[in-house]
Amino acid sequence: MWKFLRNRTLTQWILVAMVAGIWLGWAYPNVAVSTKPAATVFLRMIKSIIAPLLFGTLVVGIAGHGDDLKRVGRLALKSIVYFELVTTVALFIGLLAVNLVKPGVGVQLGVSADAGKAMAAQQATVTGMLEHLVPQSFFEAAAQNEVLQIVFWSVLFGVALTGVKGKPKETMLAFCEGLADTILRLTGIIMKFAPIGVGAALAVTVGVGGLPVLVKLGKAALTLYGALVAFILLGFIPVALIARVPLRRFWAAIKEPALIAFSTTSSEAAMPSAFQHMEEMGVPRRIVGFVIPTGYSFNLDGTTLYLSMASVFCAQAAGIHMTLGQQLFMMLTIMLTSKGVAGVPRAALVVLSGTVATFGLPLEAVAVLLGIDVIMDMGRTTINLVGNCLASVVMARWEGEFAEPAAPVAASNAA
Repeated sequence: MWKFLRNRTLTQWILVAMVAGIWLGWAYPNVAVSTKPAATVFLRMIKSIIAPLLFGTLVVGIAGHGDDLKRVGRLALKSIVYFELVTTVALFIGLLAVNLVKPGVGVQLGVSADAGKAMAAQQATVTGMLEHLVPQSFFEAAAQNEVLQIVFWSVLFGVALTGVKGKPKETMLAFCEGLADTILRLTGIIMKFAPIGVGAALAVTVGVGGLPVLVKLGKAALTLYGALVAFILLGFIPVALIARVPLRRFWAAIKEPALIAFSTTSSEAAMPSAFQHMEEMGVPRRIVGFVIPTGYSFNLDGTTLYLSMASVFCAQAAGIHMTLGQQLFMMLTIMLTSKGVAGVPRAALVVLSGTVATFGLPLEAVAVLLGIDVIMDMGRTTINLVGNCLASVVMARWEGEFAEPAAPVAASNAA
């Protein structure tokens, strides 16, 4: 029995923990709620390694191949073009799904709009987002896990380091590479705790809201998940085939971070694991270290699809008919305001509330969506994670640097 348990992979233990967490939340809600510290500890451990991991990988990625900044600029340009194309596809699939299914029609808006108003008050403008891009202090940005600010500062640091000559540059590069290697090893240690943290997170969710939280407003949730499946078929798979991505190896590499993203509704929680598995798959560290962090700000495919669907859902729930032109203008607004949204739980509702308020739609509809947002957030966060992992492989192919993995991907999953 002990040998059998030891031979189970981390992915298998996470699946078992998810089922156990849902059962505990349903059968013993009071006990389930008391497990929240376990989920909090796991997420804090993960978040504590985000800043050093980003800093180390970005600096090495930019300054680690000599003074060829054109190479970095080329990768950045290719990544941004790719991100915009893929997120546009996601935007229109969400728009098509909500207009075909009309999940908002007949929904009763009999709840308070206070929650929606609170989120609307947090809504950032494009100007505010640009100001927020630049950190007052790197250490403050690191302490608050401001991913976009960490990326901005680390890129500038890497560019500056390319102009340093001799031993000082070699010393700093060796430090950053050693930092990245150490954090990736630390990730493996922290991930041993993943089944406990994931199971506790689901137990608390079900324990607080009960099983009805899993079925309330099921039509809207099913519409989103149907649209996400359509996006995989019409977006991810064609891109993977065109870029000649080995699908079996890719699936083996992403299944563990995808499960973490799905169960914790946090892209940040899955980021270290995604870094590790993409490198093992054969994507160079310089590409992984640039594409995935940048994608968390510019390539949130699942969030973009959700926002396009949810904004029109709000209009349908309010009985407001929006013309195609009005919907397209609202989509343009979402495209601009959703950039820079961190991959953290429920961040999309901030953008949604601001968009709804901007177009004169009732914030009560946002409050309605709050009831099932945890379920919808699981799907969109997973697609965000998978989309960024796929982007790193596509960029490696595009740059001609995709290689065979140094070791089997499954090796890191061994218990």
